[in-house]
Amino acid sequence: MTGPGIELVLVSAALITLVVAAAYIRGVARVFLIAQAVYWALSYVARPLVLLTVQPRPRYADNIADPRLAAIGYDRGIAEVLQPVAFGLWVYTGAVVAYAIWARRHRSAPPRAATGDFVPTLAAVYTLGLLGRAVSYVTGSTGQAGDIQSSNPILGFVAQLATVGAIGLIIFIRPADRRTTLVLLGALLTVELMWTVAVESKTPIMSAAMAVAVRFALHGWTRLRVVYVAVISVVGIGGFGWLQSIKQPDYVRAEVLARDSAYPPSLQPYLSILRRFDLLEAATDGYYMVMRPWMTPLEVAQHGIQSLVPAQLLGTDKLRSGTAWAAEVRGSSMDMSRVSVSLADGNINEGFVVAGYAGVAVGVLFTFVLLLLTVRALLARHIVLVALGLAITASPILFERGFLGSMEVIGKSLQVVVLVWLVDMVVREYRKRTDAAEDSAPQQLGTVVGVRTKGWNNGTE
Repeated sequence: MTGPGIELVLVSAALITLVVAAAYIRGVARVFLIAQAVYWALSYVARPLVLLTVQPRPRYADNIADPRLAAIGYDRGIAEVLQPVAFGLWVYTGAVVAYAIWARRHRSAPPRAATGDFVPTLAAVYTLGLLGRAVSYVTGSTGQAGDIQSSNPILGFVAQLATVGAIGLIIFIRPADRRTTLVLLGALLTVELMWTVAVESKTPIMSAAMAVAVRFALHGWTRLRVVYVAVISVVGIGGFGWLQSIKQPDYVRAEVLARDSAYPPSLQPYLSILRRFDLLEAATDGYYMVMRPWMTPLEVAQHGIQSLVPAQLLGTDKLRSGTAWAAEVRGSSMDMSRVSVSLADGNINEGFVVAGYAGVAVGVLFTFVLLLLTVRALLARHIVLVALGLAITASPILFERGFLGSMEVIGKSLQVVVLVWLVDMVVREYRKRTDAAEDSAPQQLGTVVGVRTKGWNNGTE
């Protein structure tokens, strides 16, 4: 049995090639592709390297040291688990390279981004979402990463508007003063970082950092802007664990210190965020899956279509792919009977347990098509398409979900889009009436003054 070296080299080479190809693609697509490469590098390169270097002994609540890999040896286990990952990443990279070549040969003027007309709507959406967040936090219904569903679905739905509004404002707001711009962006990023800590999820701050990169991509990159994005990403990732430890009680901190003591001190500050990039666990789930296929392709398509329909109209419970993955796929190799959680499956891993390597190819190509559609939506001229692009940007489906999880998020995003559209109509109607009132006020004043002047003149003459 070969060691994991060749698989790690293949995975690393695919990701490096992906970054190089992304450099030849202009605009927002480049941002998403580089972000994907970083995300997958943390999941499929950084975590395996930590396991191979430290060889940690599995212990309670340590999801980095996977007992299934440790049982057969980290060298052999990682080599086996990364084989479909390497295949999937190279298929994805091949698609990106082909698109980069096509884009270079068919250069055209970059599409104009959405204008600042959306800013009032996004501000209203953000305010409404902040109210939802505040009520959720006060009532203790914020939830945590991996929860199956929110304890208050309505508040959870309204709170999603804050993330969509924050990302939209970061991308589209255009104050005339540079200092005002920095203050607004800093405030938005700070709020998203605090919400990241409150819900114990990396998604809000990662989405905010992505929005900053998208903003710069729309207006051209400079060295200073690259530094800004790098600093925001490092602070968000590095500060996540520190802020998380502040809100933990003393006994939890003691448990975390005992759990992390098996790792070198130089790695311990990064373990809290590294644990959030858990696609290697999902790849291990796929390798140990006993019954194959997990679902037939027809069942996958059926569940995907049902995910786009609201449950009230469907009349039946829809599949929650993250929960089903935890119970059925991971549950085939680990005891999940006492755990109720929703897990990230990943396009490669979901495709592998559905249709083997053919499923892997279909899964990664679906993600690439979804990425291109998201880019087009962000550059659209209508609030509905822009809101859909923002909702997808605010979710991790381009990084850690397969077809089923992506369709679930898109279905929920469509409901958010409808609410954003309603808010937009109200805001536009209010602005129209306000502008009309402002325009008519001077005319009425002039008319009255003119009449009075004319009458006074006639009287005196």
